[in-house]
Amino acid sequence: MAHDDADKSKISRRQVVGTAAIGAAGIAGGFGLGNTGVPATAQTRPAGRAGAQKIEVAPGELDEYYVFFSSGQTGEVRIVGMPSMRELMRIPVFNRCSATGWGETNESLKILTEGLTPETRERLKRRLNGVWQNGDCHHPHMSFTDGTYDGRYVFINDKANTRLARIRTDIMKCDKIIEIPNQYTIHGMRPQKYPRTGYLFCNGEYEIPIPNDGKVLDDKSKYWSIFSAVDGDTMKVAWQVMVDGNLDNTDADYQGKYAFSTCYNSEKGVTLAEMTASEQDWVTIFNIKRIEDAVKKGDFKEINGVPVIDGRHGSPYTRYVPVSNSPHGMNTAPDGIHVVANGKLAPTVTVMDVRLFDQLFDDKIKPRDVVVAEPELGLGPLHTGFDNKGNAYTTLFLDSQVCKWNLDLAKRAFKGEKVNPIVQKIDVHYQPGHNHASMGETKEADGKWLLSLNKFSKDRFLNAGPLKPENDQLIDISGDKMELVHDGPSFAEPHDAVIVHRSKLEGKVISIWKRDDPFFADAVKQAAADGVVLEKDAKVIRDGKKVRVYMYSSAPAIAL
Repeated sequence: MAHDDADKSKISRRQVVGTAAIGAAGIAGGFGLGNTGVPATAQTRPAGRAGAQKIEVAPGELDEYYVFFSSGQTGEVRIVGMPSMRELMRIPVFNRCSATGWGETNESLKILTEGLTPETRERLKRRLNGVWQNGDCHHPHMSFTDGTYDGRYVFINDKANTRLARIRTDIMKCDKIIEIPNQYTIHGMRPQKYPRTGYLFCNGEYEIPIPNDGKVLDDKSKYWSIFSAVDGDTMKVAWQVMVDGNLDNTDADYQGKYAFSTCYNSEKGVTLAEMTASEQDWVTIFNIKRIEDAVKKGDFKEINGVPVIDGRHGSPYTRYVPVSNSPHGMNTAPDGIHVVANGKLAPTVTVMDVRLFDQLFDDKIKPRDVVVAEPELGLGPLHTGFDNKGNAYTTLFLDSQVCKWNLDLAKRAFKGEKVNPIVQKIDVHYQPGHNHASMGETKEADGKWLLSLNKFSKDRFLNAGPLKPENDQLIDISGDKMELVHDGPSFAEPHDAVIVHRSKLEGKVISIWKRDDPFFADAVKQAAADGVVLEKDAKVIRDGKKVRVYMYSSAPAIAL
């Protein structure tokens, strides 16, 4: 049903859901949500789209964008073409894949095990084939050079088992997986944008005793969270920072100077009531150069082979900026200036100016002085994407909406000017988490498309049983108004995605393996030791209880 402002006698689903959510939020959080003055745009089947972007990709045509989706508990990365939203390939990472042999072949087992800590390797030695049988893929991100994607790697984290994986984009295969010591879980994970990746910043969300050697169980004063920087070239942990509170999501600036993370549970609580008792939590800002200098001069404790720096309150290496209780998403705008912390339990998002961070670390201003806007958008703001026109797009989980708002108007409103930063709200179906604008996480945001990754689809597709698909909705943002153009069912659970223009990968993705590819180095070495010429030999080598079978195939014949 289309939205009709003239008919005030009818109660819409938006009014029912919004009113109920406001009441619940008011009781739980002690606030009331004012009228934004901007009605939501209800969506049914798109009408004529004269002048709008082309969504259809005809047979033989190619999509303009790659989308790399995570898959949650499925443990793989999925490649989708956009705007067609056709699934192109699945890359097994933390899962077992019978189609490709991942999790069974020698090559994949080496990748899955060589980066584990000695303790985990020992724990898994006599069971589970020596590897974890699950993984919670959360945040896929491509490597950067000079503030934009460079097409080298895609990185993905495993929240469940505290692992970070690297995917080579030339072959679209995982080539490295490491387990990060001294922390439990990796939730937020983002690459360094400038000058290049560089570091992968990994949030340890849950507090644990440091070191976690089993000596401390019930003394919460000795539990801390860890922020890790991993070298993306070597896939080794470069350094870690111990902080106050539970780290949630993270991002980095476009100058190569700072990383920042949302942080909740400043109370160090262990129950829901304790963890949400305070009115405010914070964003933790990390000064990269100061931390690197601390490592050089030895201002750290080495724990499990990693330099761990003290970044708790009062540290010269961090600053804590108070924001609303339990912030969630952390998103850097492509203008290189603004950083947005999304409120989650509050209806606001907090906008900070990175140009003020130097003064903050020099103690010339107070932490809240870096805040330049704090617009009230709606219920449950989780993540924000950006176009190239100064607009931001924030998912509202409880409202099942995406809110388009203007950064400049939000700053003016923060100074007291009577302006409304909200441009438009659009219904999505339903409960959106992450969203992404095309190239919107780089300095080359193009303002064409927005993806809303919705946790529930409910009635949007044919009923396929009690377990429903999720719904990835494509929204055209090229014009003045957002327009929903596509519903995309997806199997559980694509938590996040990254949209990459195909030009970033053209000429880099190969179609034929190179014989000297390091992926097969161990097999080539073993064949040479066995006196086998891989290109022509078909032999069986018996080595005690091990049997190695060498064969080749030239369709339709298979050598035996």
